[in-house]
Amino acid sequence: FAMFRIITALFLKDTLSIAAADADMVIQDKMREKHAYAMKLKDFFEAADCNCDGFLTIDEFESVLEDERITTYLASLELDVTQTKLLFAMLDDGDQRISVDEFVKGAIRLKGQARSQDVIAIMHDCTKMMKKLEGLQEVVVAALSGRSHADPWAPPAGARTREGAHVVVGA
Repeated sequence: FAMFRIITALFLKDTLSIAAADADMVIQDKMREKHAYAMKLKDFFEAADCNCDGFLTIDEFESVLEDERITTYLASLELDVTQTKLLFAMLDDGDQRISVDEFVKGAIRLKGQARSQDVIAIMHDCTKMMKKLEGLQEVVVAALSGRSHADPWAPPAGARTREGAHVVVGA
């Protein structure tokens, strides 16, 4: 019986070490795939950069995406290029041109379908923005109407209402 336990322990030890090595191999494979994908994107960028200035403008971007072979290639890289201006806006940092780093990093983020985590993060950000906008709206309405922050939606002093609308007397 003791011999059986020793053999089982040795077998488990070998199995666990192989599994650990397998996990490392999977990580290495994923890293290689990501690097190869980034290199393909970089190659595309360099081919699309007509004036070789290291940036793509919207005109260069639209021009290169008119070629069906290019759009098919990008689709094979899991990039949806059907809405050119929207894609450009998502990749651009606001300076109306895309650098190779912006393109590669943005394309990697956009690859494939949206994950649940991405959708939840967007919903969370939208909720935070709505709360901030509501607070800002209260401050603006109060400032414009001379009311306090306590009740920015209350009608101004001396106002009469007609069919739910505020009418200021003497204004």
